[in-house]
Amino acid sequence: MKPLDDHRRLRITFNGSVSDVLPWKFTPQQREVRVLPGETALAFYTATNKSDSDIIGVATYSVTPAQVAPYFSKIQCFCFEEQRLNAGETVDMPVFFFIDPDFAKDPNMRGIDTITLSYTFFKARYDKNGVLTTIPMAMA
Repeated sequence: MKPLDDHRRLRITFNGSVSDVLPWKFTPQQREVRVLPGETALAFYTATNKSDSDIIGVATYSVTPAQVAPYFSKIQCFCFEEQRLNAGETVDMPVFFFIDPDFAKDPNMRGIDTITLSYTFFKARYDKNGVLTTIPMAMA
C-alpha cells in the first residue's frame, strides 16, 4: 500500500471514555494525527486502573462520521482483546491504523477532512465457567 501523496492530509482525532461502573481512567495520548489515505499511523491511549483490585476491560470503538467507517482499518488494536489491568496499574495501549486509499475515490468522502476514533471501555463479566456474559451492545 502506498500513501496518496497528491491527496490532502486527513485530521484524525481521538476520544476515550469508560462506563460508569469501571474505575479506570482512559485517555488518548495525542489529540490528533494527520495522515494521507494509504499511510499507516500509530496512536496511543493510556489506561489506569484506579481501584484496589484487578479488573478486565473490553473496549468498543466507533468512527465518525459513520460513512467513513468502512475506510478506517485497524491493523493492530488493544480493542481486539480483553485488557487486564492490575490494581493501580497504568498501561499504554497502541492502535495502528490507516485510511483505505479508496477513501479518495469515493465522492461521498469529498467534504470530509476530520475523522474521530472513539473508544469506550466496559467491565468484562464472566459466569462461573469463565464465559463472557456481558457484551457491550456495540460488540454484539
